[in-house]
Amino acid sequence: MAARPRGRPRGRAEGGGVSLERDLVSPDAEGDELQIEAALRPKRLSEFIGQGRVREQLSLVLESAMRRNRPPDHVLMSGSPGLGKTTLAMIIAVELNAPLRITSGPALERAGDLAAILSTLAEGEVLFIDEIHRMARPAEEMLYLAMEDFRVDIVVGKGPGATAIPLDIAPFTLVGATTRAGLLPAPLRDRFGFTAHMDFYEVAELEQVLRRSATLLGVTLPGEGAHEIARRSRGTPRIANRLLRRVRDFADVRAGGLIDRDIASAALDLYEVDAEGLDRLDRAVLGVLLRKFGGGPVGLSTLAVAVGEEPETVEVVAEPFLVRQGLLARTPRGRVATAAAWHHLGMKPPPDAFGAAHFD
Repeated sequence: MAARPRGRPRGRAEGGGVSLERDLVSPDAEGDELQIEAALRPKRLSEFIGQGRVREQLSLVLESAMRRNRPPDHVLMSGSPGLGKTTLAMIIAVELNAPLRITSGPALERAGDLAAILSTLAEGEVLFIDEIHRMARPAEEMLYLAMEDFRVDIVVGKGPGATAIPLDIAPFTLVGATTRAGLLPAPLRDRFGFTAHMDFYEVAELEQVLRRSATLLGVTLPGEGAHEIARRSRGTPRIANRLLRRVRDFADVRAGGLIDRDIASAALDLYEVDAEGLDRLDRAVLGVLLRKFGGGPVGLSTLAVAVGEEPETVEVVAEPFLVRQGLLARTPRGRVATAAAWHHLGMKPPPDAFGAAHFD
């Protein structure tokens, strides 16, 4: 699963430090968590849970390539962080019995950076580029030729005397991952032979993920406990596994290691992750919008100041989940709370609330 790109905004506690509950429900991972994820990742396509359509399509692509004894088409995977793009890239290499080279878009600042990687690839090797939409333009243009003709042009010299020396490279398979497919230029997107979009998980699928992770972690997790964690995990396996580890800590200290529904609920309530997966920042945005501005519309900057966060943090971190849950709407006049948001906070929506007709 993909690591968090640098510079992505995160929620903060009131003292200016990092918010623990925001880390709990953030779909990004970094630091020690990456090592924990590596131990929980499935190793084969048959072990991968969820994304049934993608798994079936990818299985056909890989099986066909192996029967023809040729590298498969280049693969592009898009979707929110934490859904398994990096895991699938690793699985592709394992299924092909090929080595895997991993890099990221922000690391490829110059064409020479990419040329150094491409020129050392072995035949059939899998190259995984995370956050591929953040590649620098010179490297991106070099990648066009490499993907299509397995060749790169090395420019020697500068100015009128510069010479392009063609360099053949071994046939390889590029696996690109992006959280913002719309930012990929069309020439790059069109060179991928197989494109997969990763969807958010259903609660039942997350329960399977949790049961598998619990077995690997040596945790006893009854069905009711798994369901309680899964329904608060925002449809994201990475968040589900993170919540499982926090619930395990709570259960070890206060419940003798037992994780039933009540223990899981008490643990997640302590960490301020409510029954719908909302955390402190999410509830703060909704609370300010309802109690101070009557449900909106409110401009982004005004809303951010009211909750004590940067506008980019509210827009990138909190809003996508609130919109997906139908609790917030973006309109030309500003942000508007829906009738569902009023109900979620235990308040009666006004008759003209956004979406009130649905509840009526």
